[in-house]
Amino acid sequence: MKKNISAYILITAILLLNTISAFAANDQDFGTINDQFNIINEKLGTPDFITGDLTSVSDKSDEQIIYGYLNKNINKFKLNSNAEKAFKINSKFSDSHGTRLIRLQQVYNGIPVFGYTQKAIIDKNGILKSLSGASVSNLDNAVNLKKSIVVKSDYAIKTAEADLGFVPKYEDVQPTSELVIYNDSYTYLVKLNFLSPEPGNWYYFVDAVTGSVVNKYNKIETVTGTNTTATGIGVLGNTRTINATYSSSRYYLQDNTRGKGIFTYNTKNSKSLPGTLWYSTDNIFNDSTDRAMVDAHYNAAKTYDYYLNKYERNSYDNSGAVIKSTAHYDSNYNNAFWNGSQMVYGDGDGSTFIPLSGGLDVVAHELTHAVTDSEDDLVYQNQSGAISEALSDIFGTLVEYYDNNNPDWLMGEDIYTPSTQGDALRSLANPTLYGDPDHYSNRYTGTSDYGGVHTNSGIINKAAYLIANGGTHYGVTVNGIGNEKLGNIFYRAIVYYITSNETFSNLKAHAAQAAADLYGTSSTEVQTVNAAFNAVGVN
Repeated sequence: MKKNISAYILITAILLLNTISAFAANDQDFGTINDQFNIINEKLGTPDFITGDLTSVSDKSDEQIIYGYLNKNINKFKLNSNAEKAFKINSKFSDSHGTRLIRLQQVYNGIPVFGYTQKAIIDKNGILKSLSGASVSNLDNAVNLKKSIVVKSDYAIKTAEADLGFVPKYEDVQPTSELVIYNDSYTYLVKLNFLSPEPGNWYYFVDAVTGSVVNKYNKIETVTGTNTTATGIGVLGNTRTINATYSSSRYYLQDNTRGKGIFTYNTKNSKSLPGTLWYSTDNIFNDSTDRAMVDAHYNAAKTYDYYLNKYERNSYDNSGAVIKSTAHYDSNYNNAFWNGSQMVYGDGDGSTFIPLSGGLDVVAHELTHAVTDSEDDLVYQNQSGAISEALSDIFGTLVEYYDNNNPDWLMGEDIYTPSTQGDALRSLANPTLYGDPDHYSNRYTGTSDYGGVHTNSGIINKAAYLIANGGTHYGVTVNGIGNEKLGNIFYRAIVYYITSNETFSNLKAHAAQAAADLYGTSSTEVQTVNAAFNAVGVN
């Protein structure tokens, strides 16, 4: 983690008058659309979010329903080919109520269009209820897509490595290169995941015609035996009860009771991951070196429990994925991060940070990145990157309240600057306290930090705080609905609506739609969501 250097009007009366949105009125093929949740992408001119009874009751397959709807409205989506060629269905999921979530990826000549994913919801009656995620239009007219690909995949990897400026040391994950459509051009998406000489999970975009680097960003957020229990002392001196595995007279930090397991390792101040699966010769982990591992193990379990008990989510991928954590990474390392496959915690230098695994909100923040990576694959730049950061802050806070051990609306306060009391990395209640904006009009518009992902997250953080707690901000009064409903709304938005290139405006509509799904279109909860985003200047 790093230290950080209106809008929609309620439409109940309109609905009562059966006023149909202008967009729907122009083309009834779009169905009955709630004007509050009808967004056209300003840049692309294609629908970003549509909801309502978009199709009639049907017993057709999900594919037939979605593709049929898209083909019927092919001009509105500005497609050059039929929907079957323009969109690939990546996955399908059904909940206990018969609602189906279908994830799509826009493609061109079978090649993924990077950052343009879609989500469709079909109810138990076969009615298409919503479609979210914009699509790039008229790719057949893109000049660069008429050019021949001359760069090889291996060359793209070498180009990305050369641009790093150092020789990376790969561990378990080797470099990959995938051909995608990026900015209407053939481009290789090169992924470089390494630990030395510094951790990186880089996404490079290398033009497949010219071989030049056109964009790049680092997705690391810069932050058999017998089941038994053990006790341990955490970083802050807390006594923890933790799950362990007893084998060959050793008690290992291996929890087999959650998903496919939670494993906690000690890299002994090296950079070699994952390190040694940590153990004790008795079931008491109370040595000084144990403390960072104890908290990494305990806090990962608490985060797992939160998502399972609140949303029936089985680990970060909802399929029970193993959660690996490594403590004592490097020497005096002032960071914690999710590297795409596991958690890593530094010990801090004792001045800026103490061992970062001691912060439950830090651990939950990082593991929430794993959740949103799995569900949404948010592009880690600009507004979508800021949304990724905000969602991690929001759920980091909610997990802290779930554990109910001195919870607050600060991030990282337990492990940051031990000699200074009362400060933190960020504040959701008052983002400006640490230099972050709390209103869209004050957003950062530069290019540093991938377009201010750690800074502009403050705008969404403030909206979330208002949703839970209420208050008056920039003259807008918000009636709070509590932490539980805040979590329910944002989690549903993550799973059902948010897509890769999410914007703040889209998030507002998606959160409002999630609230409508859960509590009713005219509910207090929908009003609160809209008011909170209005208060931070998001239209």
